[in-house]
Amino acid sequence: MRVLPTEEIAYTVTERIYEQDPALLERYGEAGKRKCTEDNEHHLKHLQTAHELENEQFFTDYALWLNGILSKYGMNEQHLIDNFQLIDDVLLKEYSTFGESEAYRNYLAAAVQSLKDHAYSAAEKGRG
Repeated sequence: MRVLPTEEIAYTVTERIYEQDPALLERYGEAGKRKCTEDNEHHLKHLQTAHELENEQFFTDYALWLNGILSKYGMNEQHLIDNFQLIDDVLLKEYSTFGESEAYRNYLAAAVQSLKDHAYSAAEKGRG
């Protein structure tokens, strides 16, 4: 069985992020772009672990934990949701023939839903 090329996927996702927002390169430079690729490799490694454990909750917990860290740096759920949706898109369009691709996509969808639920819950608390 072929194994998903994590580094290649991370690179492709990063390229798409920077294509969608060219100002990122000006703001963060090549070092920021490399860090973005590393971050995507971490996301993919967590997807791989969730798949090996057959445990969707593992990846969802990772997403919520990471979101908590990112929020301390001024980022909101949408940044991570957009990143996960780009990974999903790359998996769908370029790696759908790999066995684990479908499971990864399911884990990403569950994490995105959890992040959306978290954002909604936080907004509701802010109104109360």
